[in-house]
Amino acid sequence: MELSIGEMALIAVAIVVLFGPDKLPQIARDLGAGVRKMRGAVEDIKTEIMKETDNPVSEIKREIEKVKDAAKDFNPMKNIEKDILTEPSSEPAKPKPSEDETYEGPVSR
Repeated sequence: MELSIGEMALIAVAIVVLFGPDKLPQIARDLGAGVRKMRGAVEDIKTEIMKETDNPVSEIKREIEKVKDAAKDFNPMKNIEKDILTEPSSEPAKPKPSEDETYEGPVSR
């Protein structure tokens, strides 16, 4: 949107006629402050977008955090310990040769 000098002059005359010359400085200050705030907000948004899109490290950090969260409660030994402690062995325990009366020892031929 480009304005020529004639169009800007017409807008200035309309503002002076509508608001009067005594309120013109206050209107200009308010308009300038609004434009500065708008530019600052746009710049903040641009900066935030550039940080997120241009920084591959942030994506890697997010993925690492996801893996850490998933691995917090993972304990592969927990299932093994539980099986050993709670599940009885399916085979009866073999007695030691010194305690077994039926043990004949090695046989030579």
